[in-house]
This record gives sequence, structure tokens and C-alpha cells, in this order.
Amino acid sequence: MITSNSSQSKKTQVSKQTNKLHDEAASIKKNSEVKESTIGIRPKTLKDVIGRKSLCESLSVLIGAAKRRHESVDHILFHGPPGLGKTTYANIVANEMGSKIHVTSGPAIERQGDLAAILTSLHNGDVLFIDEIHRLNHTIEEVLYPAMEDFKLDIIVGKGPSARSLRLSLEKFTLIGATTRIGMISSPLRDRFGMVQRLDYFTDEELRDIVLRASKIMKIRLFDTAAMEIAKRARGTGRIALRLLRRVRDFSTITFTSRSEEAQIDEITAVNAMETLGVDKLGLDDLDRKILEVIIDKFEGGPVGLSTIAAAVSDDVETISGVYEPYLMQKGLLNRTKRGRVATRKAYEHLGRDYVVIDNGFDISV
Repeated sequence: MITSNSSQSKKTQVSKQTNKLHDEAASIKKNSEVKESTIGIRPKTLKDVIGRKSLCESLSVLIGAAKRRHESVDHILFHGPPGLGKTTYANIVANEMGSKIHVTSGPAIERQGDLAAILTSLHNGDVLFIDEIHRLNHTIEEVLYPAMEDFKLDIIVGKGPSARSLRLSLEKFTLIGATTRIGMISSPLRDRFGMVQRLDYFTDEELRDIVLRASKIMKIRLFDTAAMEIAKRARGTGRIALRLLRRVRDFSTITFTSRSEEAQIDEITAVNAMETLGVDKLGLDDLDRKILEVIIDKFEGGPVGLSTIAAAVSDDVETISGVYEPYLMQKGLLNRTKRGRVATRKAYEHLGRDYVVIDNGFDISV
């Protein structure tokens, strides 16, 4: 009897473990399906792109002409703030041409030999995408000049008196560069691109359509009004809009839906989720508001130096000047003067502060 009970209990434990493994496998499969659907959010062709009609028309002409001549597309340089689709357009060009894309970045190419190895591995019609191309070393840039113009690679073999120069032929390829700082790219390199295109911020309507398209791919029931609330807070950037959509989906899933139901997001749910995330109606986060509050409350509206602001909010100067200040200026909440940064009337109104105008022309709280 004891043996039979023990064997029965072992069978029960094995059965429970088996069921647990099945549940874990189902969960892993479900998560992988979600990740696959998230990866598919990026548009793959020009027809899938939302907005940017002028850019799409230019690329369509460039790609169509190259196909008719059976040539590779001319070199392209995309520049603009981060999160606006530079990498996406590089992949679109490769897809439209039916070519393979090779992806690298400026900091990853440390020596001339690294770039030579990449260039010699390219096949006819391939696309080489270099992100943050402004961070290429100048000696490495010089290797690109003949490669871009003549599809030739000049290398030095040997050292000292026995050193000699060799010129290797390369397959015809397309170089697509992406940068957030076009001013840091040398003029000889910039002039060798056949198309230089700046990517501007999206409008709220375009971001709304981007969010709605992503919600269908991610199988989220999203109302138009909720999509617009997300778009208004996305700082004109598609990447931020998609990130907010995922966080709102998480908020909706945990708060309102059961495991068997799809996430459903209306306007109230989106607004509540944004408030929980600390993102207000202008898209400002906690540090954005803290910067304005420091200028208004501690320095009477300014002017105040950037290093002083960075010290007051416990952050570095580069982050304040490169990440937060541009958006605050775009929204008309901050002015940059010779004497320092000044909070505008709109900043006072947004934070619910009273203000008066004094003789020096700066607003201060009362």
C-alpha cells in the first residue's frame, strides 16, 4: 500500500510539472508572437509610409530611375533629430531595390581595415547603411571618397620603403548615411552624396495615423481620440509615439482587461495612462517641468545660465542642451538669450503660475 501511494503521488507530481511546462511553452509562444508583431510595425515599402509625401516622391523617382537603368541607387544622406525614421528609410530603399542591406555605425568602424573588409564583402546593388556617420574618423572618411565616386578601394600594402599602393575594384553599391549632426560631417564627404534629405518632425495627424496603424498590427482596439491623445504627447517623433502606445497598452491590460481579452484603449484610458507616466498634454515629462520650475521658482524666471540649471536639476549640461532645451524652445516655453535662459509667458501659464511683466522685459512669478 505504501509503495502504491508513493508511486501515485509521483505520477501526480509529474503530471503537474508537465502541465506547468505546457503553460510556460504557451506563454513563451504568445510572447514571441507579440514580439514578431511589434517588429513588423516599421513600414517596409514607400506605400506603407505615412506622411512625408515630398520625400517619398523624391525617393520613388530616384529608385525608379535606377531600376530602369539597371544601376544602384545614388548615395543618400538622411539627417535630422533622432526617432524620425532614418533607419526605416534605409531599409525601405533596400526593399524597393530588392537588395541586401548591411548595417553598421560610425563608432563601430575604428580602423581603415574595418571599412575595407565591409566594402569588399558587398555585392552588386547592395546597400551599406552607416548610422551616426558623423562619428567616422577623418582618416576612415578618406577611404570612402574613391569608394563612393569610382567604386575603388585604395589600400597600402607593407611598411617603410617596400610599401606600395593597390587599387581594388568594388561592386557598385549604395551608401546610406544617417546623422543627427550634419554640421559635423566634413564638406568633402557630404558633397559626395547624391541626395541629402532632412527629416522633419511629424504632425499630430500623421502621428495619429502611425499609432492607429501600429495598433492594428499589435492587435489593440484603439479609438481615434485615444490615438490623438498619444500623438499630441509624442513630441512630433514616431519612435516616442510607438513607445507611448506600448506603455498605454500595458496600463490598459493591467487595469481593465483580463488575460483572455484584447487591450481596449479609449481617450480616458489613454489620458490616465499618460498621467501615470508623468507625460502632460504638451508632451513634457518630469525633468522638462523641473527645468521650467527651477527657472521660475528659484531664479525668478531668468535669465539663468545652462550650467546653473544643470546643477539645480542634478543633470549634465549636454543632456539639458541637447535633449530637453530644444523641445522646450520649440513649444515656446523657453527663450535663449545672451544672458541665459528665460521662461516665457506660456511656461508660466502651463505650470499654473501667475506672472507680471517688469521693465527688463522678463516674466517673473508673483
